[in-house]
Amino acid sequence: MEPSETSVFDLLIWGGASLSFIGLIGLVWCIVFVGRARRARLSDAEMRAKLKTALPMNLGALFLSVIGLMLVILGIFLA
Repeated sequence: MEPSETSVFDLLIWGGASLSFIGLIGLVWCIVFVGRARRARLSDAEMRAKLKTALPMNLGALFLSVIGLMLVILGIFLA
C-alpha cells in the first residue's frame, strides 16, 4: 500500500468544500434571522431595517457558497 500523497487538487477540493460549507452556515443563519424577525411581528419600518442588515450577510454567504462550489468543480476537473 502506497503512502497517501496530498496533491494541490485535493486541497483545492477540500478547501472549496469547506468554503461552501461556511457559506451554507451563513445562509442558514440568514433564514433563522429573518424567521425570528417575522415571528416578532415588527412594524414595516422595523422589518425593513432588519432585512437591510440581513441582506449583505445573505449575499456574502451566497457568494462564498458559489465560489466554494466552483473551486470543488475546478479541483475535480483538474485532478
